[in-house]
Amino acid sequence: MTEGAGIRAGDLPDDLTAAEAGMWQAFRNGSVYDLSSGDTVVDDPHGGHPWGPERTVRARIVCWLLLDGPPPLSGRVASLKLTGVQVSGVLDLAGGTVAPYVELKGCRFEREVLLPEARFQTLRLVDCSVPRLEAARVHTEGDLHLPRCRFHNGVRLTDAHIGTDLLLNQAIVYRDRSGRSIAADGMTVGQDLQAELLESHGELSLRSAKVGVSLSLRGARLANPYTRLALNAPQLTVGRTLYLTPAGVGGPWLSGTTPARGTRIQRFTCQGGVRLDDGRFGDAVDLERARFTDDQELSLLRIQTPELRFLGERPQRGKVVLSGARIVNLIDRASSWPGPGNLHTGGFAYENLVPQGPFPLDARLDWVAAATPEYNPEPYERLATVLRNAGEDEDAREVLLAKQRRRRESLPVAAKVWGVVQDWTVAYGYRPGRAAVWMAVLWAASSLAFAHADHAPVNANGHPPWSPALFALDLLLPVIDLGQAGQWQLHGGWQWLSVALILVGWILATTVAAGATRLLRRG
Repeated sequence: MTEGAGIRAGDLPDDLTAAEAGMWQAFRNGSVYDLSSGDTVVDDPHGGHPWGPERTVRARIVCWLLLDGPPPLSGRVASLKLTGVQVSGVLDLAGGTVAPYVELKGCRFEREVLLPEARFQTLRLVDCSVPRLEAARVHTEGDLHLPRCRFHNGVRLTDAHIGTDLLLNQAIVYRDRSGRSIAADGMTVGQDLQAELLESHGELSLRSAKVGVSLSLRGARLANPYTRLALNAPQLTVGRTLYLTPAGVGGPWLSGTTPARGTRIQRFTCQGGVRLDDGRFGDAVDLERARFTDDQELSLLRIQTPELRFLGERPQRGKVVLSGARIVNLIDRASSWPGPGNLHTGGFAYENLVPQGPFPLDARLDWVAAATPEYNPEPYERLATVLRNAGEDEDAREVLLAKQRRRRESLPVAAKVWGVVQDWTVAYGYRPGRAAVWMAVLWAASSLAFAHADHAPVNANGHPPWSPALFALDLLLPVIDLGQAGQWQLHGGWQWLSVALILVGWILATTVAAGATRLLRRG
């Protein structure tokens, strides 16, 4: 018989091994072909126990089935479902179109799997050992599932198109020769990308990737001590939420759910830099309890999202960059932000503050100061605007006062002295009641003093009655003439006292006027 005719008729090829013949028949039947022994140690695809020829099929035969396999049995749908099988040789489906459903569980691949520019309906590799997955520009109409797999030399999904979900839950991926664990630049995922409890040893690259719904890295552990970045995802677009949060471990494991109380959890942990610059997130970026253990940056430069949940552990050495980011709701904790020199927020715009736990105004001012090694009015003005819009007018004034005090540190000596005067008298106009207190105290003290002063009239023929209180008030109030200061002559120390009161009056009036100008300009 000719080989092609025999295959079209469903006949077995002559050169198949017993394991391959069983796989061939299971393919036509659409049933699971299980070669596992029942011993969990022996069947572990990641263990060291050898699998013999009785569990081995050639990659060439697998490709034959998927690309040009026999017809299904009557009333059945052909599909490749393998469990506990070892695939020898390179599985090369590059550029091919695979119509059957493909699901391999607990399998071993002796060499790399090549899927560049291949097309699938749904492809599932579950708990498999794979030297390398090369799948640039692969296209699936449905899901691509790779949970619990181990990839010893990386995964390449550059410009891949996944029709629905991409699953990498509990996968372990080691870096390739270029230092990347997963290279998925330009990848498009129609719905969810779930990589919960993922272990990535190298750079996870998602540059310009697009995820239709949510991207979950709950409980993932990213480590890249070799180069600068552990997660490199500038211009990432996520339709809803990016989760860098804890995941439950042990027991029934439900992907995408919040761990129940009492469940053992694993936090998202990152050793290496995170770059999310220019990202767009439809709902939120969630950093609940995230841990960053290296001295690299968490860069959120120019991201846009309705909500940023900055609720992770304080980076002990690394920097946080939020410059140019645009947020609606900033949900944060005082204990989550890094210290001075490690926070950069130039141009950071947010509309609402929702602190979790105590976050007093003094701590919030320290947060602003930590982000401005050199004086910059913008963060103070932004914070004051947000507080004022929330009805916290008193706190807003305190922030603007702190801004003036911070500005004073950068001024020349003469301007510093004038700033101290404004601060002590009327707190730069943000506490105008102080001027009234100073005026009342000086008026009372000077009135008592002038009651004992020698006062000769300027015009002996006509002058008003002597009134120490009106005389003192006339000196303190510039511009206003109460008809006392110009009618009496004082000598010696009394004359110097009157000059001092005039100067103090002008200082108080000038500082009040400067404060009022700021208030009007701000309004």
